[in-house]
Amino acid sequence: MPSIEEVSKVFKSDSKEEKIRIIESLSDSSNFEIINLLVSKLDDADIQVRGEAFSALMLNKNDISDILIENLKNQSKNIRGYSALVLANRNSKKAIPEIIQLAEDQSAMVRTCAIGALGHLRASEGAAAIKRCLGDHNIEVKKSAIKSAIDIGDKGLLAELAHLSGKDDPEIRHLLARGKQLSGPGGI
Repeated sequence: MPSIEEVSKVFKSDSKEEKIRIIESLSDSSNFEIINLLVSKLDDADIQVRGEAFSALMLNKNDISDILIENLKNQSKNIRGYSALVLANRNSKKAIPEIIQLAEDQSAMVRTCAIGALGHLRASEGAAAIKRCLGDHNIEVKKSAIKSAIDIGDKGLLAELAHLSGKDDPEIRHLLARGKQLSGPGGI
């Protein structure tokens, strides 16, 4: 396992290949500082580096949830949003209250990730946040909220879908039709 100094040096370099190589070697780390350095790469300029950091954090078998939860308050919208998704993919239910708070983030990307994370976690306690986001002005947040309403299967949320229109977006129309099937006779 590389030292913190080695990791820091590589992460400050311009070499995407070196960053990816070292990230791959860190997926089993339990070191707080190393995990935080990995989390910082969720905000890397290169999408491949961000993806590798996401994978390494998601696949880490150690209990790193507290570190990820702390990063839900990071100044970087990428770190806030992607940390919520990593927590959801790790099935970290203890993060649900903090993820709910992100549903009101100023960044539409973070709201989209947070609402998607709540749906992935089947977090029925996030129903009020999802309901609010069904009326969000950002179409990606709205799509995420519709999908999460369907994933959670809450009857109240599914009933809310009947009031939405998908006339301007084929993906929303498809999601609403799916929600209508679930809420109708024989549905959820």
